[in-house]
Amino acid sequence: MPPPTVRIVHSGLACNIEEERYSERVYTIREGETLELTCLVTGHPRPQIRWTKTAGSASDRFQDSSVFNETLRISNIQRHQGGRYYCKAENGLGSPAIKSIRVDVYYLDDPIVTVHQSIGEAKEQFYYEKTVFLRCVANSNPPVRYSWRRGQEVLLQGSDKGVEIYEPFFTQGETKILKLKNLRPQDYANYSCIASVRNVCSIPDKMVSFRLSNKTASPSIKLLVDDPIVVNPGEAITLVCVTTGGEPAPSLTWVRSAGVLPDKSVLNGGTLTIPAIAPDDSGTYSCIANNNVGNPAKKSTNIIVRALKKGRFWITPDPYHKDDNIQIGREVKISCQVEAVPSEELTFSWFKNGRPLRSSERMVITQTDPDVSPGTTNLDIIDLKFTDFGTYTCVASLKGGGISDISIDVNISSSTVPPNLTVPQEKSPLVTREGDTIELQCQVTGKPKPIILWSRADKEVAMPDGALQSESYDGILRIANVSREMSGTYRCQTSQYNGFNVKPREALVQLIVQFPPAVEPAFLELRQGQGRAVTMSCRVLRAFPTRVLSYEWRLGGRLLRSGHFDLQDSTDWNIWMAAVGSQPLDFGNEGWLQWDLSPWILGMRGDSSGALGSGNAQLKLFPDDFPLFSPRDGSSWLAELLPGCSAIPWLPVSLMPSCPAGKAYAPEFYYDTYNPLWQNRPRVYSYSLQWTQMNPGAVDRILAYRLGIRQAGQQRWWEQEITVNGNIQKGELITYNLTELIKPEAYEVRLTPITRFGEGDSTIRVIKYSAPVNPHLREFHCGFEDGNICLFTQDDTDNFDWTKQSTATRDTKYTPNTGPNADRSGSKEGFYMYIETSRPRLEGEKARLVSPVFSVAPKNPYGATNTAYCFSFYYHMYGQHIGSLNVYLRLKGQTAIENPLWSSSGNKGQHWNQARVNINPPTSFQLIFEGIRGPGIEGDIAIDDVSIVEGECMKSDQPANNLRSGAVGPLAHIRLLPLLILMSVLSHQR
Repeated sequence: MPPPTVRIVHSGLACNIEEERYSERVYTIREGETLELTCLVTGHPRPQIRWTKTAGSASDRFQDSSVFNETLRISNIQRHQGGRYYCKAENGLGSPAIKSIRVDVYYLDDPIVTVHQSIGEAKEQFYYEKTVFLRCVANSNPPVRYSWRRGQEVLLQGSDKGVEIYEPFFTQGETKILKLKNLRPQDYANYSCIASVRNVCSIPDKMVSFRLSNKTASPSIKLLVDDPIVVNPGEAITLVCVTTGGEPAPSLTWVRSAGVLPDKSVLNGGTLTIPAIAPDDSGTYSCIANNNVGNPAKKSTNIIVRALKKGRFWITPDPYHKDDNIQIGREVKISCQVEAVPSEELTFSWFKNGRPLRSSERMVITQTDPDVSPGTTNLDIIDLKFTDFGTYTCVASLKGGGISDISIDVNISSSTVPPNLTVPQEKSPLVTREGDTIELQCQVTGKPKPIILWSRADKEVAMPDGALQSESYDGILRIANVSREMSGTYRCQTSQYNGFNVKPREALVQLIVQFPPAVEPAFLELRQGQGRAVTMSCRVLRAFPTRVLSYEWRLGGRLLRSGHFDLQDSTDWNIWMAAVGSQPLDFGNEGWLQWDLSPWILGMRGDSSGALGSGNAQLKLFPDDFPLFSPRDGSSWLAELLPGCSAIPWLPVSLMPSCPAGKAYAPEFYYDTYNPLWQNRPRVYSYSLQWTQMNPGAVDRILAYRLGIRQAGQQRWWEQEITVNGNIQKGELITYNLTELIKPEAYEVRLTPITRFGEGDSTIRVIKYSAPVNPHLREFHCGFEDGNICLFTQDDTDNFDWTKQSTATRDTKYTPNTGPNADRSGSKEGFYMYIETSRPRLEGEKARLVSPVFSVAPKNPYGATNTAYCFSFYYHMYGQHIGSLNVYLRLKGQTAIENPLWSSSGNKGQHWNQARVNINPPTSFQLIFEGIRGPGIEGDIAIDDVSIVEGECMKSDQPANNLRSGAVGPLAHIRLLPLLILMSVLSHQR
């Protein structure tokens, strides 16, 4: 059972793969392409794979999650997703295997030119200098290089005394500033900045132009609105911004200081319209004009949406006497508060019993109180008289109108008394169970009743609703789904709002949340062969209350044993099982309880005190007596042991192990063979199925495996038995070859171990056909029979595509006198790739077919040569208008360079020819087939049976070292073949 190993391979769209020091790899990719990394692992049991990434920017959320499969795929990769990616594999054996690769995302944004002017005065106005700076900036990776042009003239440092090109001290990178000193007439021209990353990842240069004239000026704007703008909710508002200067013409946009513009906003140039404005739309709105000359112009206005909300009151008894009650002859103050927008429009009116109230010597009305929060009015009643009792009304309104007034009634009478707060005797302490809904209650008396504020008294933590304080108008705090963390002391206290402004009254309520014991393991499956003992344990982890907990061991609903967790927090139960006949076994005085469940004896060992009875205690059970025992195959029985471990009487907790004695564990498939396929016939493939057996020693000996196989999507299983000789060792790798599988179908495979007592647990996996794409190239064969054409792809830069075809599927209107009449093997159903040269194709147009990427063996540090490969393919070039067939070799990191490998042109006859070429690639590579259309429609070219095999081609098959001679040698051999066959036949006749 080997520990895991890891290797990272790439596929797809990398610009370059570099090996850095310490075997560190860098994968460069263009922004917007698809990143695809595959983690190849070995080891058994199959390692768990996890992809993670180092922390990136705040917008990169990959580090908060993980990918748990072999392939990491990121479509449309963005620049912030660059970084180091780690593949970690672990299977519990040895240390986890970790490999990493750094992904570098390349990009180049459009450059931006900004213009700044510096005007200085000297020599008492007799000397005037005007200097202009043009700065070019483009975001890129790798660092960008800049060049400047004036018209078609390339500007270089020192080429013009009036021009200076420099890099400012305060920036990083290769930012280049063009300085035009003491402007001259020739300096008024068209300037171009070219940003380049030197064509890495085929990223083209980008250019931006700016026209400098004697009218060039920074923008200026004017707002055609008031500041601030005060509106009522529901109204439509339009903000207009116009430019008053700037060359070139500035662009206008609106922004909001508090975030994005409202979704309903309509933006049309410098005009912003907000229909049906709401209070949430309040804030500062700014118009910004920019033409990349000087600093952008900005003007702002503040939008205020009128609102009145949250009306409250409080009563303050005479502050000069230490009495919280209202008494005749003393002072009382009524305060009224609302939240108003805008606050300066807020006005208050006071009424007594519905009649307007004016300020007087004894009734003093204060519109605003500097000692309290804004939006507060006070009514001071001096020398309270019996006639002052009544209902006082405070009315808040806004001067602008359009908003409904808020009216607050306060009753002052002999029954107006301060609050008192108590907790009902049965409401504290309050005991509840975890998960229940509970109500904490404080009773408040007094008139008027104030708002009650609830908070935690024992710790500085938030209330269940997330706030530090929770308001309640009836004195009740309702908590749903109570958790154990909510246990503790809660404080209820009176608020000054809607009540008396006196020292708060408060009370405490204790909440006790009971929760059941947690036991481990929550589920346990035990399997054991005959004649062996099994011990089951039940351990208590935590519970509240923490008093002595009771436990019970049960077999189904039958109580076997009970006890208490006092000195220890665990209890064990021992089971002994044996396969015997129908007679019970005599164990003497060992304290065993036996059930004869022929052919199973299930024994329960009691403790040393003989709690289950001593001596040869026997109990006869039959299937009808105990429904948990179910017949299996009419002869043997499956014993399921289901003990329960319960504690607090009101909440039992169950521990449910099952004990199917002797039932074999499931096998585990072995996944380490990267591509366990091979071809023995063109349309058929085989598969090497490998597996190990989980815990083979825990059950009776496995005699065989039942193998089931069915084609994906089908219902019927085809089954056969695989005989096992001898005992299977832990970690032993078992192999069985599946043959006669039809390409490219997938199959579902089921494997079930069999002992003398029946079948064990099954395991299922799906095997899929895939073209042999090698992580390290040894051998590659492609006959273009499968649906994905062996992962060949069409080149996006060509004029048309290669086509997959067989003679059987060929269009009946195909062009005669050109193209093959069968595939290379002579089959009418076999497939090949070809170029169709009929209209609308034109002479000289190209079709290019690109192979997958092949990784070669690592370079030998002690040898000077690279691994050699024999590359061969069959080609068909028949027709009077045949063009050319070229083959190119593309090396890793050199996507722009293609090395000519083989070429042939013209009519080669109505037969298949073979080409073989030795290649010695120093690094990963791809092969490109390029078909070029000839002068007419009879110019179809086909290829088939492409192969790459490690080792040089045989000398006799190797053509001359000339690009144009690739078809000469094989062609001569094929033409001699009929003559050799004829001579062989004649010799046998003799």
